[in-house]
Amino acid sequence: MPAMKELVKGADRYKHFIGGQWVESTVKEWIDVENPATEQVIASVPNGSPDDADRALVAARSAQPAWEAMPPASRGQLLRDLGRLILENRERLARIVVAEQGKPIQEARGEIEGAALYLTYAAEEARRITGDIIPSDMPDEQIWIQRVAHGVVLALTAWNYPAALMCRKIGPALVAGNTVVVKAHEGTPVSAFEIAQLSVQADFPPGVINVVSGTGEGIGAALVRHPIPRLITLTGSVRAGKEIFRNSADDLKLLRLELGGKAPFIVAEDADIPAAVRAAVLSRFENCGQICICNERMYVHKKVAGEFTERFVHAVKTLKVGDPTTLVDVGPKFSKPELEKVERMVDQATQAGAEILTGGGRMRGEEFARGHWFEPTVMSVNDNQMRIMQDEIFGPVVPIMTVGDFDEGLRLANESRYGLSAYVFTKDMRRMMRLVRELKFGEIYVNRPGGDAVHAHHAGIRDSGIGGEDGKYGLDAYFQKKTMYINYA
Repeated sequence: MPAMKELVKGADRYKHFIGGQWVESTVKEWIDVENPATEQVIASVPNGSPDDADRALVAARSAQPAWEAMPPASRGQLLRDLGRLILENRERLARIVVAEQGKPIQEARGEIEGAALYLTYAAEEARRITGDIIPSDMPDEQIWIQRVAHGVVLALTAWNYPAALMCRKIGPALVAGNTVVVKAHEGTPVSAFEIAQLSVQADFPPGVINVVSGTGEGIGAALVRHPIPRLITLTGSVRAGKEIFRNSADDLKLLRLELGGKAPFIVAEDADIPAAVRAAVLSRFENCGQICICNERMYVHKKVAGEFTERFVHAVKTLKVGDPTTLVDVGPKFSKPELEKVERMVDQATQAGAEILTGGGRMRGEEFARGHWFEPTVMSVNDNQMRIMQDEIFGPVVPIMTVGDFDEGLRLANESRYGLSAYVFTKDMRRMMRLVRELKFGEIYVNRPGGDAVHAHHAGIRDSGIGGEDGKYGLDAYFQKKTMYINYA
């Protein structure tokens, strides 16, 4: 049992992790962390205050100069060590993710492996931190353009992938020489605190990684408004992103905002239908549909709509819903408000004329008497302006719409305020090339299910965010440029 825990009413009580120490909050307020499958409280965490925010950011600022002065390879080695410890604790961390977030255990294991991969990939970039030397217009002079750290990075994580999102942000931030304050989502903070504990075992210098908890309106807003952080990286809702944008304006902070998505799934008449069905199911119902790149709305060519829909609905009906600690396909929704939101969207869609092809309501039966359960649901719609076609569902529900041709599918897909991810199934190379110019999304999966690569680039446009994550382009955001004119005459 990590040293920072105390047993309180059968649940673990955590403290903030600031400056390498487990410290009490300045206010005695607690947030209960609930298991989405059972509604049992599994832990309590501090409902942090503005004073807690200040302490964490000051600790990060104090540690940053020495951390940046460390050779990048040494910073990378510490990230490797942390990644190794995460893998050594994979099963324990995966079960924590299941308990706080609700995803099936096999998916949670994959998340923990992904968390370690984000750190090891960032570590590999330590020896590739390059700049430029360019000629000057002056005699006996060179111009050096260096990439240097911003200073302190504030990382705000979402509840759907609590461990992976933390590591996705701290890996590149730390290898670039920044120190970090992580504000874990108040509903899923336990895995973040446990990774912080492992950073102590990995011998990270105090203050390099700090983790605090509390609400977005409380400690979150205080962290964002504080003058210390120069870069804020958020994975969260559009509403949260816009609020952070407003609150960061006075200090001209740099922002990397990965927000919501409403991914279209286009099936052309020449598509491999069985492959498209498999990808559509996986890309919608993984993590109970709670992924920003999930298949959120489907446009199927009229020539294959009958076959595709029949196969798809049959596959959805076979999905196993149940206890996420066992081998099931779909677990619970994350929270009661999230469950009620999905239920409202389905009810509104049916009232507006959508037809339910399977599912449509909460799970029934003794097994689902507690927890936040919704049936895997498929709906047929004929109006692209319906709310269920325009607003992010973020749950185990997907609408299907029949289109007359590929061009109509592209047009309807682009009729969205979101622009994160999209899916297209076609064998026509000319159509694939058109996607680069015509499909207005930052990440497009062609003839495959979702799942981004750690060395690629994950970014959205429009309401889906600013900037991006991963790969060399994501890493570059954690640096700022410094230009030096070296005259050696």
